[in-house]
Amino acid sequence: MSDTILQARNLVKHFKVNAGFLRPGDTVHAVDGISLNIQRGETFAIVGESGCGKSTLARLLMRLLTPTEGTILFEGEPVGQFGGHELRQLRRDLQFIFQDPFSSLNPRLTVGKLIAEPLELHAPELSAAQRRERVAELLAKVGLMPEHATRYPHEFSGGQRQRIGIARALAAGPKLVIGDEPVSALDVSVQAQVINLLSDLGRELDLTLVIIAHDLAVIRHMSDRVAVMYLGQIVETGPTDAVFDSARHPYTRLLLDSIPVAEHGARGETKPVTGETPSPLNPPAGCRFHTRCPHVQDRCRTENPVLTEAAHSVACHYWREIAQTATRAAPKPRNSGAQARFDLYRAAADGEKIITINQQGNTE
Repeated sequence: MSDTILQARNLVKHFKVNAGFLRPGDTVHAVDGISLNIQRGETFAIVGESGCGKSTLARLLMRLLTPTEGTILFEGEPVGQFGGHELRQLRRDLQFIFQDPFSSLNPRLTVGKLIAEPLELHAPELSAAQRRERVAELLAKVGLMPEHATRYPHEFSGGQRQRIGIARALAAGPKLVIGDEPVSALDVSVQAQVINLLSDLGRELDLTLVIIAHDLAVIRHMSDRVAVMYLGQIVETGPTDAVFDSARHPYTRLLLDSIPVAEHGARGETKPVTGETPSPLNPPAGCRFHTRCPHVQDRCRTENPVLTEAAHSVACHYWREIAQTATRAAPKPRNSGAQARFDLYRAAADGEKIITINQQGNTE
């Protein structure tokens, strides 16, 4: 069996504008020529600014959207041609955790019914009693109580609702789970719980996880590899530690340099990045980052760089020269915002008591 479980080849998704304040006929270049390989059992992270196309990419990988061009392969099979039984099996093997844990749950159904729905569809051989037993097991697995099955989503906190969404995603026994900003809608005080829950479940159930996020502390804490997106394209990808410790693309450096630093003078001198992200309606020619890059040269304005063929890949014409000449930022202090959250996640993973759930299901 191949080590690659999910693969994208030259994936493109353009949206035609037909209504609204934009001109009819305009095209939004949401995803523009992305190729990636996700290995079985790993946690793969996709990071970038809002509007870069990472959520659209996640929905393409799930086949919730149809690509304009390109191919998606799951376990070596192109999913674009799936229908009937094959599509149902794909829905069982690929599950999604949505960003908003409230709007993703039907408020008219009890928690037990919400979690049992995938079992009714994908495991019809189970009796009603067996489904109830399985629902209780799933609730316990995500840190909730069996009696919570009779309650409704509005009776829970945001963190608890996200746990319910995770239990629902696990009900069918998937091989790969995609989380679209799974903790960004939660209070920081409960993010550590949910992040560590996902990491533990990934190891326990031998899951492949794809995490969409913009919080760099989340990415570094739980991912094995990371891909950095900018304006519909991947500009850097590699092992998480390599990308964080030795960022090669100027945009990745921008993301890392944007982490808040509490101590005055702790950051080394860096070249400022000016300008705004170009519109996906009219992306610039050449390197899409050249309008904001402090190292831009004439070649960058006309020739679009491609990802290098390496474990740590980068789409930049001059990354070697930049690495040699750029003044690197000083190591960020331990009390920076992202580092503080990273330390919280790691402490929770090491077994320290950060937040607990009492017998009534409320956070303490």
